[in-house]
Amino acid sequence: MEAFLASTAVVTFAEIGDKTMLLAIVLATRFRGPLPIIAGIFAATLLNHALAAFAGQQVAGLLDAPWFRWAVALGFVAMALWTLVPDTIDEDEGDVAHRGSVFLTTAIAFFIVEMGDKTQVATIALGAQYQSVLWVAAGTTLGMMIANVPAVYLGEELVKRVPLHIMRWTAALLFLVLGLWQIAALI
Repeated sequence: MEAFLASTAVVTFAEIGDKTMLLAIVLATRFRGPLPIIAGIFAATLLNHALAAFAGQQVAGLLDAPWFRWAVALGFVAMALWTLVPDTIDEDEGDVAHRGSVFLTTAIAFFIVEMGDKTQVATIALGAQYQSVLWVAAGTTLGMMIANVPAVYLGEELVKRVPLHIMRWTAALLFLVLGLWQIAALI
């Protein structure tokens, strides 16, 4: 349960203002149909984060050494710093081509944009820390949905009303606490 709750909290806050959240806003303003967009986000996130949690679990299992646990702990601290850097969608990323269903367009766009993103890297680290693909993937997927469903429904109004700098600092604090907690366990 700890893996699920920690994963949900970390990704919920890390996703606020992230480029995938901005992509959700772009898709919502372009397609106007929230349900296929939400379903596409869910499908892409579930697949992407299940693979990331699995990768984290496998790497941790292969490299179960003190230096690797230090690397994971320091990775959380690095994620805290990375979270403080605001994301933007480049002009080419914001121009989403639509050649099929809204669901498929959303799923493919989200899966691609999430590759190497903060939340995917965090999911790998969480998978390594908790050794639970199911609970980490479920928690990070829920966190993505908590952050992105309002973005789909509220679009640009959400960006105007949510103090993104406060959310970034909160997410950074969560990553820092996880990193320091891991470091304390190693000492």
